[in-house]
Amino acid sequence: MTMRGNLGVRALLAAVALIVVWTAPAPAQMLGPAIKSELARAMANARSESLKQRLQDIDAHYARSLYAPIWVQGNRPTAKAEAMVDALNLSYEDGLHPDDYDAFELFSKLGATDTAGLADLEVHLTTATVSYAQHMHGGRLNPREVNREIVIYPKDISADAILANIRRTKNLKAYLRLLAPRTQRYERLRQAIAVFRRIEANGGWSKVPEGPALKPGATDARVPALRKRMIEAATYRGPAAGGLVYDAALVDAVKQFQELMGVTPDGVVGPGTVKQMNVSVSERIQTMEINLERNRWLQNEFAPYHIFVNLADQVVKVVRNDDTVHAEIVQVGQPYHRTPVFTDEMEYVEFNPYWNVPPSIAVNEYLPKLRQNPGVLAAQNISLMSSSGPISPSSVNWASYGKGNFPFSLRQEPGPGNALGRVKFMFPNDFNVYMHDTPSKSKFEATQRYFSHGCIRLRDPLKMAEVILGPEGWNRQRIDAVVATGKNTVVTLKTKIPVYVVYLTTFVNKDGTIHFREDVYGRDKILGEALAKVRGR
Repeated sequence: MTMRGNLGVRALLAAVALIVVWTAPAPAQMLGPAIKSELARAMANARSESLKQRLQDIDAHYARSLYAPIWVQGNRPTAKAEAMVDALNLSYEDGLHPDDYDAFELFSKLGATDTAGLADLEVHLTTATVSYAQHMHGGRLNPREVNREIVIYPKDISADAILANIRRTKNLKAYLRLLAPRTQRYERLRQAIAVFRRIEANGGWSKVPEGPALKPGATDARVPALRKRMIEAATYRGPAAGGLVYDAALVDAVKQFQELMGVTPDGVVGPGTVKQMNVSVSERIQTMEINLERNRWLQNEFAPYHIFVNLADQVVKVVRNDDTVHAEIVQVGQPYHRTPVFTDEMEYVEFNPYWNVPPSIAVNEYLPKLRQNPGVLAAQNISLMSSSGPISPSSVNWASYGKGNFPFSLRQEPGPGNALGRVKFMFPNDFNVYMHDTPSKSKFEATQRYFSHGCIRLRDPLKMAEVILGPEGWNRQRIDAVVATGKNTVVTLKTKIPVYVVYLTTFVNKDGTIHFREDVYGRDKILGEALAKVRGR
C-alpha cells in the first residue's frame, strides 16, 4: 500500500475512534451503578464493624439520591472534591492524622477519568469525609469506652446529615469548621499546636543539663543553657548574651515558665523544673492532640452562663458570655479518689449544711476510730443514726460491724468544724460530687491540690455564693447574715446553671500563654494509648 493509502487508513481509524468516544456513555451516566457496586464491595471488605456500619449509613444516603455522585461531575472530580482532599490533608491542624483518612492516596485518585476510577474515588472520599466529619464533631473515641470516669456524651452527627449538607453547601471549608467545637478554648489550642509543629519542624528546643538545684544568685555552668531554653520558651526578657550568674532577669523567666507548667513558681531550678524544660516538643504536641480530642467530646457550644471546673488545673471559673466573672483555685479528688468528668446543672445553694458522711468514709475511716473510742463522733459534732433514729455510739458493740455490715449513717451537724464548711453548691449527680467550703484552708497553699474524696473544695466559697446568688437578688450582707444564724438554709436557684467538670492538661489563656499540667490522674496515658490503637482504622 502506498504512503497515501496508509494516511487514508489512519485518518479513517481516527475518525472511527472519535465516533466511538462520542457515542459511548460518559462516565457520569454509568457512575450510579458503579458507585452502588463499589459500596457493596467496600462493605464486604470492611475491616471492622464500625467501618461496616459507617458504609451502610453511607449506602443508605446514596440510595435515597439514586446513587448520584457528590464529588464527580461529567467525567472528572469537582473543585469540591479537591477542596475535601485538601481538608483531609490539613486535618493535622486539629490534632488529627491525615493518614487515618487516606489523604495522600485520595490525592492521587483525583486524576481518575474512567468510570471505575471515579466510582472508587467517590466511595473512598465519601467514607473518609464522613469519618473525618464525625471525628471533628464528637471526637475519635467514645469517652465512656476509654475511661469509665469520663461520663460525658458527645453529640452524634449522622452520615446522612453530613453528606446532605455537603451536597448543599457552596462553602465546604466553612461547613467543615462548623463541625468543630465553636469555643475560644478549642480554637486557641488549635492555633497553639500549629506553633509547636513549626518548632518541631525547626528541630525542637534545647535541653538543660541535670544537676544540683540552681538557686537565684548562684553561678553555674548550666546558666547559658538555661537562658537559651527560656528564650525558646519566650519567657526571658533580658540580654541574649550573659555570663554564668543566675541573675534576676533569668529568675523571672524561670518563674514564668514554672507558672506555665503548674510548678511552684519559686525560681529554683530543681529536678521537677528541669524535667518540665526537657519534655520534647513532640511530647507536648501529643498532649495537645489528646486535649483537642477531649475538647471535641465537650459540647459544641457552651451555655452563655456556666461554671467550668478544670480538675487538672484545680481551678473553677464562672463564665458569662465568654468572660470569666470569677475564678479561684480549688481542691479536687486524691489520685485514689479521682473526681469524675461530667456535666450537670447547679440547682441550689445550701448554707450551714449538714454533712452526710459517705458510707465508704464511715466504714473505712470512722469505724476503726469508733472501735477505739466511741466518743470520737461527739468530738466532731457527728450524730449516729440508725433506722429508728439517733442512738448513742457507746451503746454499740463496734467490733461486730464491718464492711458489708454497717447499718448506721453518720451526720455532722452545721458548725465551724463541719467538713463542708459554711456553704455547699449542689448540682445533683450520680457521683455525689459537689462544690463546698472546707476547714482545711492551709492546703490551698499547695501547687497541686489533690486532697479531697472527690468533691470540689473552694478557697473562697462565700465569694462564690455572692457571684452565684447576686443575679438572684442576694448581696454579701444578706449571705453573711444567713451564715451567722448557724441554721441550715437552702436557696433554690431560679435559673439553673450548667456545670462542666473537665480534665484538660493543656490549655491556652486569652493572653496567648500556653499552659501544661501534670497528668496526676493518668488519664492522658489512657487516652493516648486508646487513640494509638485506632490509628488507621
